[in-house]
Amino acid sequence: MKKPQSPKKASIPQAKPADSGFAYSRPYFESLVDTALAHAKKLGATDAGAEVSEGCGLSVSVRNGELENVERNRDKSLGVTVYMGCRRGNASTSDFSEAAIAQTVQAAFDIARFTAEDPFASLPELEDIAPQAERERGLDLFFPWAVTSEEAARLAMECEAAALSVDKRITNSEGAAVSAQQSHFFSAHTRNFRGGYASSRHSMSVSPIAGKGKDMQRDSWYSSMRSAQELASPQAIGRYAAERALSRLKARKIATTECPILFESPLAAGLLGAFVQAISGGALYRKSSFLLDSLGKQVFPRHIDIFEDPFVLRGKGSSPFDDEGVRVQARQVVNAGKVQGYFLGSYSARKLGMKTTGNAGGSHNLTFASRLTQPSDTLDAMLEKLGTGLFVTELMGQGVNYVTGDYSRGASGFWVEKGRIAYPVHEITIAGNMKAMLKGIVAVGADTYNYGAKTVGSILVNRMKVAGN
Repeated sequence: MKKPQSPKKASIPQAKPADSGFAYSRPYFESLVDTALAHAKKLGATDAGAEVSEGCGLSVSVRNGELENVERNRDKSLGVTVYMGCRRGNASTSDFSEAAIAQTVQAAFDIARFTAEDPFASLPELEDIAPQAERERGLDLFFPWAVTSEEAARLAMECEAAALSVDKRITNSEGAAVSAQQSHFFSAHTRNFRGGYASSRHSMSVSPIAGKGKDMQRDSWYSSMRSAQELASPQAIGRYAAERALSRLKARKIATTECPILFESPLAAGLLGAFVQAISGGALYRKSSFLLDSLGKQVFPRHIDIFEDPFVLRGKGSSPFDDEGVRVQARQVVNAGKVQGYFLGSYSARKLGMKTTGNAGGSHNLTFASRLTQPSDTLDAMLEKLGTGLFVTELMGQGVNYVTGDYSRGASGFWVEKGRIAYPVHEITIAGNMKAMLKGIVAVGADTYNYGAKTVGSILVNRMKVAGN
């Protein structure tokens, strides 16, 4: 039995490009923010910040060849933060009238007046603010997709039909969906920051069901990109999702054991996410992380590096500045297994006695790499490195304790013997401790996958517990 290979990118039918599709212009947003900041100063605020945003889009879902849902969304919001010395208050509104903005600023001001002092609560330091030239850096993030509901439904149906036509053992479908989303914002604060930009995110997905009765198995696949032209074709997505579902038929349990674990690349991104969570400011200053005081320490094997790059063109984690208007920069987060930096915003940095890393709002584009990885380290090669053990393709539950690092997740995948898939397995649990798991990474595959703002290949961990029969 051989696991199906993931689909390559292919262009899809594209509607004629239109204008931005937004109801509000950038100059209008600037005027709203300026109105809010001026009112805050009039009330006596020592500092203030405001952000206004708009998002709109279309989501269409189908099931078994029938239209199931069509939803258009358009959201807007204006948020204000007011500082009275070391006191801070926040309020927001979806009403852009001058009276509503004044009421919102007043509400934030009143909250600040009666909130306890926090010596770490303030806007970023002036020297940390992104320079004007950097704020306007073009990162190719906005590709409006003027797709109609009829066209979106047709694409979703093509995707589902492709899945259903792969094999007669594909007996049902949980549906297919197409989503086209875009947004823009403008923010400013009294520490000399003004900036904003537009972005888009489009996707297509399908979830076919294989088999009948007690041997029914479901799987899914999707494609998500800034530009609809870069989405995988509906046929490729449908076929691959069906092949994944078919490969899981006749799954069985296995006896409880300890063995090496190979995490499929989309799941490997979750391991990277757990690491990021553990070295992020909130977890660190609250002392709720299993990686406290890990700066400069060996957390991974020496062959592991992690890079962060906010400036990847069309990257899902790209941004010319962070949520506070602080400059961002490409950096090496992990070098030869040692942690070189945390993920900090201004507040968490002050709490820790450190400098902001430009990560208010989260991490940017991360790449997890091994110095041992070769171009020939395909999934098949990684299975050979696994030898005899478990190849995990699905995880269930949220079984990560970030304080202790204890890890326990429901799982399914494939039992591998002598580097070859022997049979599918399900209804098992894998368990370990994140500290040991990170240090036990033996290899990283060249089968890289981009999951949101994280890019990583399959990850081989030397040993974990597997609870089965």
